[in-house]
Amino acid sequence: MENAMFCYQCEQTMGGKGCTKHGVCGKTPEIANLQDLLIYQLKGISCYAKQLIEKGESINKEIVKFVENSLFTTLTNVNFDVEAHVELLKESQEIKEDLRAKAPTGTYSNEATYNLSDNKEEMLKDSIKAGIMYDQDLDPDIRSLRWTVIYGLKGISAYGHQARYINYHSEQVDRFYFIALEATTNDSLTVEDLIRMVMRTGEISIEVMRILDEANTETYENPSAHKVNVKIKKGPFIVVSGHDLRDLEQVLKQTEGKGINVYTHGEMLPCHGYPKLNKYKHLVGNYGSAWQNQQKEFNDIPGAILMTTNCLMRPRESYKDRIFTTNVVGWEGVKNIKLNEDGTKDFSSLIEKALQLGGFKEDEEEKEIIVGFGHNETLSNAEAIVNAIKKEDIKHLFVIGGCDGAKPGRNYYTEFAEKVPKDCIILTLACGKYRFNKLDFGTVAGLPRLLDVGQCNDVYSAVKIASTLADAFDTDINSLPLTIVLSWYEQKAVADLLALLSLGVNGMYLGPTLPAFISPNVLQYLVDTFSLKPISTPDDDLKNSLQQHYQ
Repeated sequence: MENAMFCYQCEQTMGGKGCTKHGVCGKTPEIANLQDLLIYQLKGISCYAKQLIEKGESINKEIVKFVENSLFTTLTNVNFDVEAHVELLKESQEIKEDLRAKAPTGTYSNEATYNLSDNKEEMLKDSIKAGIMYDQDLDPDIRSLRWTVIYGLKGISAYGHQARYINYHSEQVDRFYFIALEATTNDSLTVEDLIRMVMRTGEISIEVMRILDEANTETYENPSAHKVNVKIKKGPFIVVSGHDLRDLEQVLKQTEGKGINVYTHGEMLPCHGYPKLNKYKHLVGNYGSAWQNQQKEFNDIPGAILMTTNCLMRPRESYKDRIFTTNVVGWEGVKNIKLNEDGTKDFSSLIEKALQLGGFKEDEEEKEIIVGFGHNETLSNAEAIVNAIKKEDIKHLFVIGGCDGAKPGRNYYTEFAEKVPKDCIILTLACGKYRFNKLDFGTVAGLPRLLDVGQCNDVYSAVKIASTLADAFDTDINSLPLTIVLSWYEQKAVADLLALLSLGVNGMYLGPTLPAFISPNVLQYLVDTFSLKPISTPDDDLKNSLQQHYQ
């Protein structure tokens, strides 16, 4: 018998309230309930781990990695494979028992004392108690704040996973997984305590993005402005989607000299800016657009596709045999390329598939866009930007970024970008940029008006740019002629939003709709404290942004 489900972690959740029969993302009640139980197990593990941390003991890095990867597995559009979840659940019980034996005796929460059954049917029965709405009597604000912390952690785990894959991590982040997860089980914490934990989640989000920025820039060098062809070339090819730079590098190394073209897709577009990646001549361009168009864009293409992280949608039969996953990404019946003992991966099955399919028959006429305006590249122009703002040649900076999605209402971001006055600069990041990154915005004060800062985690770059400019004007971020317009879809965007709030950034616009997991009181708190605004119309929001700074 199949249980119902309840999930409201993403922007596209049914009716803006919650998915109860089937996930809009494609997950079944079975997957949703196994994911609930996995989060429940992670909370239990964390109750014991926190006690050990307080005793001054360090938690084994394999356990940290397990918690990080499990959180990431449950993020929207990552893993839809039942067996993968069952295996993770079994491992979670072993880890829990191991920590339980070491932790001091005392009273622990239900999440900690619960023992998992070893068969899937029993797991599914037990998953009811792990459901978001299981405790009907829980204060809605407490529930809202607990899940805001968990969704922030899911976003952090995605960035942490990416950094750890290049052998970078932060002790602070590693400890925080356990401290924050335990806090979501702790009935003694008040609304005020949990608001502090939400803000702390934002601070840790900044920290994990800093580590990931360090990992990417020290390994692949600082991105620089680089032209990218967005049209196709003749010949066999591989499309690499997701976010993982190291996977792309390994594909590039293993395809060298084999006559295979490699394209980035989705959030991999910024990879063209990194010198150690764009040196490969067969990294020929970017194919397609944002994640939600993949079923159409991958339909019957004569090439192989690699999904390195989210966002995976249900693969159509027309390309299910030519799409591969790696890391924690999974779909039943789709080949997952595992990590070898030495930390490398063997992409030969992907490469063979690309050669066998033969690729595109002819070149399209080239069309180029520019990427690579991370903090290092943009701040190399800092003096010019500061002078142009002082002379009012540049009137305002807009950060228009975040996730894209399929629901109506996202045309707002295209219209907003198109209507930004010619004497303003747009900084953009994440896949929301596909709404407008192929339009010609021209230049202002000798700089391109559209600066592509990078992936969603490059909110860190945007913050670094803003704080450097604020220092140059001897002021703070909120006093700059700067407006942040965010589109959110999944939990990395939640981590990004919390990061910005933890820095005290005021007056941000958020859309296309507000998160279903934010209760009315918590929303009011965010509005009162940070002047967080839901988007309205591009004209009104533009007018208000510009007026605010030029009254």
